[in-house]
This record gives sequence, structure tokens and C-alpha cells, in this order.
Amino acid sequence: MISRRGMLLGAGTLALARAASAEGMPAPGKRAWAAQIPTIRIGLLGGENDADRLGRYDAYRKLLEATFQVPVKLMSAADYAGVIQAFAARQLELAYMSPAAYAAAWMQSNGDVIPILTSEEQDGSTSYVSVLYTRADSGIASLADMKGKSLAWADPNSASGYLIPRAEFRAMGIDPEPGKYFGRTGFAGGHEQAVVAVLNRQYDAGVTWTSGIGDAAQGYTRGMLRMMTDKKMLDMKDLRIIWRSRPILNGPMTLRKSTPEDFRADMLAFHLALPAAYPDIYHQVDMGSGKKWVPVTHEDYLVFIDLLRQEAADRRRR
Repeated sequence: MISRRGMLLGAGTLALARAASAEGMPAPGKRAWAAQIPTIRIGLLGGENDADRLGRYDAYRKLLEATFQVPVKLMSAADYAGVIQAFAARQLELAYMSPAAYAAAWMQSNGDVIPILTSEEQDGSTSYVSVLYTRADSGIASLADMKGKSLAWADPNSASGYLIPRAEFRAMGIDPEPGKYFGRTGFAGGHEQAVVAVLNRQYDAGVTWTSGIGDAAQGYTRGMLRMMTDKKMLDMKDLRIIWRSRPILNGPMTLRKSTPEDFRADMLAFHLALPAAYPDIYHQVDMGSGKKWVPVTHEDYLVFIDLLRQEAADRRRR
């Protein structure tokens, strides 16, 4: 027997799918690829708490289900490595990755991932920056003041929270290994966790990602600082940014390469249409105020593969 609640849910799903079709989204309906992919499994990178991550992606999940009429499962990982390993084990079809996480997934899966799109910002850029932040009351006003101080990395597979600042510090003559320039370094367990650790005086400073454009008092237009400001977890008056990196290419929407070609085509069409058809859902996935998705290729992320290989070589030498 179909309950009244079930009828209402079904009507809502049908309306959502019809609206998607009307806005240029792929026409609703079950596809031939569903025989091979009966459930779309989407990986969610670590970096913020589980409840917020799952909440941000819920409307996106429902829209995918309404459009393609297959279940969509959100798979939340404690850190970036969880999503990387799930791709390598062919347990995911899709994830919005950081650039370094994509590089690691490509290496660990023997090339079984493909980047399709990244987010373009309102100013036309497709990049963000890594920033080094400290408490406003710390007395630390520059990178020079960080000598002998403690630093929280976000995640070993994060470009902004680990790989890029380490590479740039080395280029400046600063050895990022613990006890060299910084008195102590460690992994906080994610970007959000690192900010909290600095605010709680567990570390003197941390690194995270931000668009670097817009109102600094609001955490800029996009990034972890903006997300935490919007959630009332952070007042930017409590932080001071003392260093920023060169621009870093935004991370890609990533598909498992061994999925059917028509599945990949549908995912590309869906995401290209999403910003105009459902801007609120797009911004939840994009984690900011991006304008649209734009195509990217594997070659765009080769620099991050090189950085990971360099880190691995450095670890072997230590």
C-alpha cells in the first residue's frame, strides 16, 4: 500500500526532475548504465564535520536521484585518504576533489580517475590560495615571527593545507620539517579542525584554503574560513593572515574512469547545467560563490602529482 507520505515524496521527486529537465539538465529517467551502476556512490572529502558535509550535499543527492532515478549514496570519509583509497578500490563513482587528492587518487588507482570540471569564480579565475593564519592576539605578525612556533597542517593529501605551503616554504629557504624552522608541526585532522586547534591555542598557526578575494572580514568569498564564518564557528577578527601562496588551480569534479562512457557523459551534462538550473545546490557543492563549472584535463593537475612524488622521495631520504 502506498502511504500519503510516499505519494507526496514521489510527487516532489517528479516535480524536481521535471524542473531539472526544463532548465537544461539531462532529461529525467533511468539510464542503460544503471545496470552497471545501480547506485551512484559519491565520496565526500574530510575537512569539516560529518553533519555539515552530509547536510551540504543532501539536496545535490536528491537531485541526482530525481534525474537519473537510481539511489545515490554519500560516503563521508574521516580524511582525504578515505576517498582516495575508495577510488582505488572502485568503491566510488564520483567526488569533488582537492587538486592534491585527485593526484593521489590517480596514482593509487593506476589512472582510474578522470577530472571533468572545476569551478570558475565570479571574477573569472579558477584558483584559490593557501593562507597561513594565526590568532590575532598571538603577537605573530609575519612568517619570520613563526620561527620556533608550532604549525598545524590540515591533511597530508591537501594542496593548500600541506603540499603547496611546504613547497613554497622550501623555495624561500625555510625547512618545513619539525624542529627545523617551526618548533613543532602536526596534522590537525582537517581544515576545520586545524582552525579550531589554533583558536584553542593547541597550535600557534595553521594553513587552509580560501579564494583570497572579497571581504576578508567575512572569510572572503569562498573557502574554509568563509564556511566557518557562515556557520558562526569563526569571527575573522580572531585570526590574522600572515602569508598567502601563489594561485592554486581549483580541484576537479572527478569520475572513476572505468565507469560506462554514457554515465560519464550524463555526469558531465548534469554538472554543466547545475549552476544555472540550481544555483543554491551548486554553491553548496562548490563551497562558495562560484559562477559555473569549466572543463579541466588530467594535464592540468600534473604539478600536484610531481609534488606528491617529491614528498614521497623526501620521506625516503629522511
